[in-house]
Amino acid sequence: MTQIAIVAYPGFTALDMIGPYEVLRNLPGAEVRFVWHEAGPITADSGVLVIGATHTLAETPSPDVILVPGGPSTPVHARDDALLDWLRRTHRTASWTASVCSGSVILAAAGLLEGRRATSHWLTIPALKAFGAVPVADERIVHEGDVVTSAGVSAGLDLALWLAGQIGGENRAKAIQLALEYDPQPPFDSGHMSKASATTKAAATALLSKDSVKPANVKAATMLAWEQALAAVRSRRRGRQPDLSSFGSMSISHRVPAAASGIWAQSSGLSGCAA
Repeated sequence: MTQIAIVAYPGFTALDMIGPYEVLRNLPGAEVRFVWHEAGPITADSGVLVIGATHTLAETPSPDVILVPGGPSTPVHARDDALLDWLRRTHRTASWTASVCSGSVILAAAGLLEGRRATSHWLTIPALKAFGAVPVADERIVHEGDVVTSAGVSAGLDLALWLAGQIGGENRAKAIQLALEYDPQPPFDSGHMSKASATTKAAATALLSKDSVKPANVKAATMLAWEQALAAVRSRRRGRQPDLSSFGSMSISHRVPAAASGIWAQSSGLSGCAA
C-alpha cells in the first residue's frame, strides 16, 4: 500500500488538489488521505467548492507521499507552526514530498527547500529565495532528491503523472494518462510568462489580484515577508551589509508589502494561482 497525504487547507485552489488526486488515486494500492488539523469539510478558495478532510495530521504520521497544493491562503498556512512541524517530521520518512503552485512556499517555510532548486506559480517564485531555495522559473516540474515541485495549477497534473511513473512505473503512468485523456492542446499559447504578451500578463495579474484582498491573507503575507527580511538581517555578522536581494532593489520599508503581494496576490478569477 502507498499512503498519499494531500494537505487540505482552507482556501486551497481546487485544480491544485483535484488534478493530482485523480492521477494518484489510480495507482495500485494507493490510499489517498486528505489531511488537516481536524477531519471535516474544507472550503476551496472559490468559497463554493467543498471537499472533506478524511484524516487529521496526527492520524497520518508517516505517509509515503506528501502533496501540498497552492492557493491564495498560502501565507496564512506558511505561518502555521503545527502544519510546518508535521511536514518536517513526515518528510523524514516519506518517499516523496511534493507541492503544486504556491504550495512550495509552505514547503519552503518548513525549511524543506533550503539549498534546493524549486519552482512555484510565476507570481510566487520570488518568495522562494527568501527561504533559501533556488527559484526556477523556466521548468514545469523541478525534481531535487526526494522533493518535487511544480509550477502553477495545471502543472499539478504533470507532477502527479511524473510521480505515478516513479511509484507505479511508466506503463501504469501512461495508462492513467490515457484513462484521463490528458493530451493538452490548448487553443492559445500564452500559458507561460515567456510566451505571454504584456497585455495578457497585465490581465492575468489583475485576475489573480482582484479578490485577494482578504484581511487574514494580507496580514499573514506581510508578516511572512517581514519575518524573512528580519531573519536575513539577523543572520549577517554585525557591521556587514545584509543580503536582501530576494526582496528586490527597493528599500525594505517599501519592499515588504510588495513581497507580500507576490505571495498572496492569487485569487478567484483563476482559482487562486494560474498556470
